[in-house]
Amino acid sequence: MSAHEHAPVGGRIVTGPFIALLVILFIAVVVLTQRFAFGLGAVTNLSDGYPWGIWIAIDLIIGTALGCGGLVMALLVYILNKGEYHPLARAGLMTSLFGYTLGALAVLIDLGRYWQGHNIMLPWLWNPNSVLLETALCIFVYIVVLSIEFAPAVFERFGMNEARRRLHKILFVFTGLGVLLPMMHQSSMGTVVVLLGYKLSPLWQSHMLTPLFLITAFTMGFAVVAFESVLSSVSLRRPFDTEILSKLTGIMAWLMLGFMVVRYGDVIRLGALPLAFAGGVKALSFWIEFFLGAAAVILLLPKANRSSPRLIFLGALAMLLNGALYRLNCYLIGFDPGDGWSYFPSLGEVLVTLGIFALEIMLYLMVVKLFPVLHAARREARAAAA
Repeated sequence: MSAHEHAPVGGRIVTGPFIALLVILFIAVVVLTQRFAFGLGAVTNLSDGYPWGIWIAIDLIIGTALGCGGLVMALLVYILNKGEYHPLARAGLMTSLFGYTLGALAVLIDLGRYWQGHNIMLPWLWNPNSVLLETALCIFVYIVVLSIEFAPAVFERFGMNEARRRLHKILFVFTGLGVLLPMMHQSSMGTVVVLLGYKLSPLWQSHMLTPLFLITAFTMGFAVVAFESVLSSVSLRRPFDTEILSKLTGIMAWLMLGFMVVRYGDVIRLGALPLAFAGGVKALSFWIEFFLGAAAVILLLPKANRSSPRLIFLGALAMLLNGALYRLNCYLIGFDPGDGWSYFPSLGEVLVTLGIFALEIMLYLMVVKLFPVLHAARREARAAAA
């Protein structure tokens, strides 16, 4: 078997955990039925002061960053020609496809006039002065690009070798777009909160938000690849990709350290650090974010730690949570519209968010068991060990 082949994991799809996830999804669908029948006010705590909540902050802003595994692996494997990371590329691509598709779904759920969501396809209705236009268009096109990039796995599954061969001749074009597009809109997500001005706490408000959001797309993209690899090895009883991950976590550690230097150096430069000692929810969230980043560096930077799947998992998890909390702080926790407005997600909002993540996990389990996504060498290593 070739060193670059992939194979379905196989096994039962409907298991105990799968049924539990299905129950969560069903509850979310019930809530969504109420939302679409009676409007956002029936199931959310959104208001004029807080026009977006966790459906945007978590499902879209954080969810798409979790979907940047395809970006970082495409950059490493196909742009920088680091072929040793190829076994992780297709899994990262699939994670991106799910993350972005469900993020787009979250946007449609959050739109007040969801029936006009197709207007993004009508150029004469565009507002060229809106940063959200660029973000929306990039996300839409990127989902199409990801679908094309993932098509070889589908062709392999159904023996469509000729179609796969023809696609590979032009796939480099979509690979290039697959690196460019997420870099454009992930940075634009930072630009959106720059526009909040004084309404965003100085602990996060900065003209550096645009590059910082782009960097967190990379930190979270790398982290989700390592996190998913270790977790799938445990849950699917497959050998760990320790040799590959030990190299990848070296990149992750230095990238995380670089992010922290830029991020917290910027806070000091702007004179906002005293606010971190002022108490309150914002200060607490700032320090949790800081210590999560520090934990990731401490766990992943020493070479001795990079051979331990447990420490790789914990370091990747800390790195994921650091990026996620940074983005949540920018979009919700650090945001204050004034005039006595307050926001805390309703039970319905939480249930829908849990349902979206449950759907993503279900799709992951189904696809890796039915399609050649995970590297086949891992399956052979398991057989040899037995």
